[in-house]
Amino acid sequence: MADDLDPASLPEAASPLAPFAGAEPPSPSWFRQAVAHEPERTKIEVKGAAIELLTWGERGKPGLLLVHGNSAHADWWSFIAPFFADEYRVAAFSLSGMGGSDWRDAYGFDIFAEEMDACAHAAGLYDGGAPPIYIGHSFGGALVFHATARFPDRMRAGVIIDTGFGGPPTAEEFARIDAARVAAGAAPAKWRDPRKSEPNRVYPTFAEALSRFRLMPPQVPGNLFIADFIARRSLKPAPLPDGGEGWTWKFDPTLMAKIDTEQIFTPPGEPTPPMVHIVGDRSLLTSPTWMALRGKLEAAPNLRRIAIPDSAHHVMVDQPLALVGALRGLLAVWPA
Repeated sequence: MADDLDPASLPEAASPLAPFAGAEPPSPSWFRQAVAHEPERTKIEVKGAAIELLTWGERGKPGLLLVHGNSAHADWWSFIAPFFADEYRVAAFSLSGMGGSDWRDAYGFDIFAEEMDACAHAAGLYDGGAPPIYIGHSFGGALVFHATARFPDRMRAGVIIDTGFGGPPTAEEFARIDAARVAAGAAPAKWRDPRKSEPNRVYPTFAEALSRFRLMPPQVPGNLFIADFIARRSLKPAPLPDGGEGWTWKFDPTLMAKIDTEQIFTPPGEPTPPMVHIVGDRSLLTSPTWMALRGKLEAAPNLRRIAIPDSAHHVMVDQPLALVGALRGLLAVWPA
């Protein structure tokens, strides 16, 4: 097992796509077939913002709503969702401030909950006669957990994937974690507080922008062809400071500064609908050591937990087929 205090702060983690110089890494046939199953792409308005919505499968089948993590977008699910489209009506969307959705002047968990609900209705996830199952990764899992407690009638059940409760570490927690790393013989983690934002940089070429893509928290991606697929869909054209057009990231870099983090990361109690937590067995954010160093306990101590072997925090990047298998097996027998 890898040291769960080590965030894989290696060159391969900082710039995993740089060696490809803008070219696509080789990918297996299952992946090419999955992404060839293109979703229907639409936008809906929620609380004054246009929200990007992707759908697969037929209306009238049971609904699955897929919620991505922080600074991510709906296409993080585009190679996962097709595996469920024969049996489910599946929807993924980009939260406001991310992907192809509009940015807001202020964000909040209740606003995100309204986006989830509006997308579920617009996608027809209730047409099968029962509320959908919500599935959220990381920050998206925190949103799902919040929604189960605040709006339990909106979903049949919830699955959260490697969600670390407690929000961004405080300065005191940074110091405590780094002290533990140094005591264990590792270098300081050099954490960046996500609540302190700077404008997204504009790169002169698409290839250079791709070379700067990295996962957060830092790790070496388990599958570079997935990291490349995600990165390409994370960029948009933008004017260069000296004229001409370059490329920049789609997410709002001020999102975490515009949010009430106390509301977001303090769970409002045990969720009412049934819920399962799927984690990466090498994940930093959900490791017992990390939680102990932060002085945090699992928000829902009775939450059933499924570990995906040989996976860090970004489970769909590291072990996508294992994640599909775990979800398929779970949904075949649960919720009762």
